[in-house]
Formats: sequence, C-alpha cells, structure tokens
Amino acid sequence: MFPSLAHRPWHVFCRVSLQHRAPLSQRSPRLPQLCYGWQSGGIHSWWFSLSDCRVASLGLGKVQYYSTSGNSKDGPPKSASGDAPSAEKVLSAAAKATTTLQAQALGDSSVRAVLKKREYGAKYTQNNFITAVRAMNEFCLKPSDLEQLRKIRRRSPHDDTEAFTVFLRSDVEAKAIDVWGSHEALARERNLRKEVEREYQENIFRNQQLLKEYKDFWGNTKPRSGKRTTFLQGPGKVVMVAICINGLNFFFKLLAWVYTGSASMFSEAIHSLADTCNQALLALGISQSVRNPDAGHPYGFSNMRYIASLISGVGIFMMGAGLSWYHGIMGLLHPEPIESLLWAYCILAGSLVSEGATLLVAVNEIKKSARQNGLSFYEYVMQSRDPSTNVVLLEDAAAVLGVILAAGCMGLTSLTGNPHYDSLGSLGVGTLLGAVSAFLIYTNTEALLGRSIQAERVQKLTEFLENDPAVRAIHDVKATDMGLSKVRFKAEVDFDGRVVTRSYLEKQDIDQILNDIQQVKTPEELENFMLKHGENIIDTLGAEVDRLEKELKQRNPEVRHVDLEIL
Repeated sequence: MFPSLAHRPWHVFCRVSLQHRAPLSQRSPRLPQLCYGWQSGGIHSWWFSLSDCRVASLGLGKVQYYSTSGNSKDGPPKSASGDAPSAEKVLSAAAKATTTLQAQALGDSSVRAVLKKREYGAKYTQNNFITAVRAMNEFCLKPSDLEQLRKIRRRSPHDDTEAFTVFLRSDVEAKAIDVWGSHEALARERNLRKEVEREYQENIFRNQQLLKEYKDFWGNTKPRSGKRTTFLQGPGKVVMVAICINGLNFFFKLLAWVYTGSASMFSEAIHSLADTCNQALLALGISQSVRNPDAGHPYGFSNMRYIASLISGVGIFMMGAGLSWYHGIMGLLHPEPIESLLWAYCILAGSLVSEGATLLVAVNEIKKSARQNGLSFYEYVMQSRDPSTNVVLLEDAAAVLGVILAAGCMGLTSLTGNPHYDSLGSLGVGTLLGAVSAFLIYTNTEALLGRSIQAERVQKLTEFLENDPAVRAIHDVKATDMGLSKVRFKAEVDFDGRVVTRSYLEKQDIDQILNDIQQVKTPEELENFMLKHGENIIDTLGAEVDRLEKELKQRNPEVRHVDLEIL
C-alpha cells in the first residue's frame, strides 16, 4: 500500500495518537489532519479516508515515523519479536480503532428509510371519484359504456341512502377517449350537446307541457307541496280571512267617504285598501314559501314570507301612511264642512266588529304557535317567528285603533263644527300606520339578514356535540334562524383521532391486520399498508360526521341543515 515503507531496511516506529473529540452534535465538520513521515528523504503526507464524514475525524490522528538507530524518548516500545511492524499492520490497527470509535459514536442510532416525495402537480384528478350522472353528462357516455368500468361503493352524502356507486375519473376519461376516438372529438361532442341544451332553454316554455306529460306518465317522485291545504290552516287561513274582511271594509268605507267627504273616512278607506293589497302579497309569499328546494335554491324558499312581509311593510308606509298624511294636511290647509255622519258611524261600527274578528283569529293563531315553540306571546311577536301572521296581527290592531281614532275625531267635528279635528284624525291614522310599517320593516330585515338563535339553544346544541366521545372541542359555532322554525347549524369540530381509529379497528379482523404488519419488509409495502388503512380511517371519520349530524337533527327537529367542518 505504501511502497516507500516496504523498501526501508531499518526499523520503523509508529505512534498513533488519537485526538479527543466532542460529541457529534457539538462538533463542526473538520478536515482530517495530515500524517507526517520521516525527515530523511523529504516529507510524505497522507490521511485516512473513512466512509462516514462525521466519524472520519474520530479515527484521524498524527502518525509520525522516526528513522533512528538509537532510542527515542518519544517513540513507542519495540515489539516482542524485535521487528518493526509493517505498514499493513499499522493501517489495520488504525482501521480497527476507527471502527470501534465509529460504533461507539453511532450508539443506538438507526438508518432512516424515507419515501420519495411524489409530485402531483397543480391539477391531479386521477384518483377522483365521479357519479354515473356526471360521467354521462361531462364525458358523453351511455349507461352501457359504464357497465364495463370498475364500480366502487362509497358512503353516500345523502340521508336517504347508505351507499352509492361511483367510478374512477381516470377510467371514465379512458373510456370516453376509447368511445370518441380523441380529445378533439370529445370536445366537439360536448360543444354540440351544450348547443342543444341552450336551444332547449330557449324553448323551455314549449317543453314544459311535454315535461308535465312525462311526469304524469312515469309518476312524480317529489312530494307535493300541498298549496291547497296551506290556506286552510295556520297563517294561510288567517291571511285569507283578513283579505276577505278588509276587501269588504274598503268597499263600504269608500262609499261612506263619497257620501260624507270626511278626511278621516278617506284615510280609513285607504287603510283598508292597503291592508287588502298587502295581505294579498302575503298570500303570494306563503304559496311560494312551500315550494320544494331545487338546484338553484338548495335551502328552499321559506324566506319568501319575510320578503313578502317586508314589501308589505313598505307598502303600508307608502300607501297607508303617505296618503293619510297627505289628506290630513290638505284638510288642515283647506278645511271643508262635513255633511251627514250617520252612515259613516254605521260603517265604522261594522269595520270595528270585522277588524276585531280578524284580530282575534290572528291572536289565537299566534298563541298556539308560541305555545308550540315554548315562547311567550310577546317574544313570538318580537322575534317575528311567523311574519305573515304578525303582519295580519299588527295591521288589524292598527285598524281597530284607527277606527276608534277616526270615530272620535269625527264626533268632535260633529259636536264643535270644526273640520280641523277630522283632519287631525287622518294624521293620527297615518302616524299609526307609519309606526306599524317601521316595525315590520325592522323585524323582517333582521330575519332576512340571518340572525342567531337564542344563546340557550346554541349552548344546548354545543353540549350535545361535546358530550360525544369522538369530539375533543367545538369551535366557531354559528346557529342561524332561517325562518319558519328552521335552523341552520354550523361548527368546526376537533375530532379525537384515537377514538376514530379505535372505532375503525373494532370493525376489523385484528389477526389479519397483525399478519399484514408482519409481512411488511420494504418501504413500498409499508406505504401500501398505510394507504389502505389510512383511506378506511378517513371513511370512518366521514361516517362519524354523518352520525353526529343525523343525531343532532333527530334530537332537535328545528335544525334542518347541519354543516360540521373537520378542524
């Protein structure tokens, strides 16, 4: 290995001094120190090269050779045979010492096997699942084409089905290319179908009759909304009764105004007309609110009642309050004498009875609904739980007070002969209508903005989730009142992974899993094992979310929509 040593006839002494080294974690990388040869013939330098750069410096040291015929006080003792050790022996001893120090330095450390990181890119859809409907719509396939593909049963996101069949997107794409021949041909077919769909949308009114005949032939699978029964009970009944009575009141009050010319009577006629129009609008809102949800409105149309009530409040303000104020001001500026008030009093008495009857129907309906929701009469009205009934209640209450106010002002006018009292009555009725409209606008706007439910109810829903063993904590809770006793609940849930994993293992064959673990020898086999069970654990976590949502709806029927997000 070192020719210069092999040709030296004299004795050679070698001393290897190993330097003391600090622990690996506290030592910075250093270059190996050189070894110096004998002085005669020049200096020959070399170093020991080890495989591990971290341990190399442990075995490196100074190897000094002395060419001498005498004793050296610094040299090592001679060997027992009296012969100088060869260069091979010296290097062998150094290698053994280095190996020993390397083993001590490494200690119990083991080699780490790291899986190669996979680059998926910005768009990766090979492992995506799609339903049969999407496969036929987006890739222009037929049901017969899908029969040849791999079918995968997955947990259904819908409450009415436990599992449904999906396909791998990569398989569907490959089948579409096989059917259509190329990506360009598939794109042309998509564009052609989009054009056909656009033409269908343009002729939608003509196709509605065909669609109706198709549903009649195959049977309509959607539940009927029951619009006919909507107006025979509950708020619909109250609104229909109010429409009939207010329509008759408007007709008779209008005749009384034409006969007497009273400003207060004119305000009452306008008041009844506004009530009739607004309650007709409420009836339209009720009929629209019972429509079934569709793709464009997944949460239904229940807010139509609040929208109709809001428009009704604006209509009361513009038609009722505005015209009453205008007529009252004109009466003050240009007073006119009032003629026979007998018919006016009779009509006002009849209006008082009819408006009182409608008010009584509305009060009874609100008491019944408040009792069912565990609220007081005042809380139910202030929270606008049933906007249609609230509008009827407030309008009829204002009508009763307006009739009393108009009758009193007309009586003062007939007693004193001063027409200003009648004009003041018109202003009073307008102010009353303005206050009612302001209240309706405020309460319905708050409902449409999505207000939160009571803190006690939110606490009850949160405690139910926190008491479940699979849940660690609940964050960002939002419980929104959607109207008509419907609540939407949203929360971020911190799940206990150990409980979820244990729930998965309880349904598995433990002996089979142990056998699979013992057969794992390579990183690739470990990756396959973890991917298999990892996907199953994720499915178990999804099943836990579905279970919590279902139980939350069963325990709280007012909660119609639950969104639990995994934190």
